[in-house]
Amino acid sequence: MTRMTILTEAELRRIVPLDREAVTCVEDAFHALATKAVAMPPILRLDIVEHRGEVDVKTAYVPGLDGFAIKISPGFFDNPKIGLPSTNGMMVLLSSKTGLVQALLLDNGYLTDVRTAAAGAVAAKHLSREDASVAAIFGAGMQAKLQLEALALVRPIREARLWARDAAKAETTASALAGKLGFPVKATTDPKAAVAGADIIVTTTPSEAPILKADWLQPGQHVTAMGSDAEHKNELDPQAIARVTYVADSLKQTRRLGELHHAIAAELITPDAEFAELGQIIAGLKAGRRRADEITIADLTGTGIQDTAIATLAYARANATNAGTTFES
Repeated sequence: MTRMTILTEAELRRIVPLDREAVTCVEDAFHALATKAVAMPPILRLDIVEHRGEVDVKTAYVPGLDGFAIKISPGFFDNPKIGLPSTNGMMVLLSSKTGLVQALLLDNGYLTDVRTAAAGAVAAKHLSREDASVAAIFGAGMQAKLQLEALALVRPIREARLWARDAAKAETTASALAGKLGFPVKATTDPKAAVAGADIIVTTTPSEAPILKADWLQPGQHVTAMGSDAEHKNELDPQAIARVTYVADSLKQTRRLGELHHAIAAELITPDAEFAELGQIIAGLKAGRRRADEITIADLTGTGIQDTAIATLAYARANATNAGTTFES
């Protein structure tokens, strides 16, 4: 007899909030990527250009875990124009021993949102200054909101600035965040002004041309770039990569589709240049920030191991709370 649990988005939102345990879950995943024989194939991506859409499929197997996830993650970036979310999707958790389906997580992209925000918090925890208190967020969508919430879990954030191309949306998002988080969040129409004096800068957009200039960066700042998860996306001025301490979530991925990819294409970085990965810094294998005045950049393209980690956490919490609907066959 086999058992499979189906979990809806509403159930997953209830049992897997963006909290410190979610951050630790993703932090442990990065640690495993640096220290274990993780099997993580390249991302499979399908582009649907005429509808400004893409579909990513990610997976990873971590030795020692009972299950592994396969995630299907569509992003259709014109959807908000017709009243639909930009992202949705689902995860399938399979047994590492038998390959049988353990759970179907109908999260509509929620778990991806959580693990992506958690990864931003992990990057800030290990690369930003411990006293970092002012954040600048580029973007006004779901990740803009969640990245700031996640930052507040690991750093003493007391003020945030938010810039987006849609000024009205930036105002609405900033107001909502200020009400939820309890510290001032102000929208600005000047991205350079948003960066000035900020301790942590997070870019959360699907931009195809740089929105953060290298010359704007100041000593002591940390940048987390999480929007460039496809070859055509580019949020950071490639010159910035050549001037700072650069860290990848997966160097194999960022050479192909992250901000590093654009610096390589501009011949500012050699294709085989070695950099630290976030997991190596977490594991103490490589150094992260060495000085208070250092500028650091984390290039987060999203890894399959993060999906396996968050799906495993969701399944464990479902079992502990009897959440979901279980089928036997």
